[in-house]
Amino acid sequence: MTTALSSTIAVATRNYTLYDTGDVAGVDEVFASDLIDHNPVAGIASGIEGKRFLIGEVRDGFTGTRHEIVFQQELPDGWVVSHWRMTATHTGDAFGLSASGRPISLTGTDIVRVLDGRITEIYHVEDLLQLQWQLTR
Repeated sequence: MTTALSSTIAVATRNYTLYDTGDVAGVDEVFASDLIDHNPVAGIASGIEGKRFLIGEVRDGFTGTRHEIVFQQELPDGWVVSHWRMTATHTGDAFGLSASGRPISLTGTDIVRVLDGRITEIYHVEDLLQLQWQLTR
């Protein structure tokens, strides 16, 4: 039996679609304008501007970007936890690294809060050491 995704999980999942398609303009549809990013990337704007930057970097630096949801669970009060894997090929300059042409596989975990149809808070952890090793080995 197939069940429809809850609207909360659908919004949380749409976040990954933005990265996969490079849709920077879609940030305003998915994230609240006063987004709280509890662990922004150092030196990058926090909140919604930080999300625009990160999606742009992934768009410009990688092709064939695809997120696979490994685990996802809706929690009380609009929270959703998602563990994901991103695969892509590093074909452009991104995050200060020149294009390597190498395939990458990166994992991460996000905990987001969805209120009124938009992500209002996010905690996220990406295995950046894994990414750095794949791009510079």
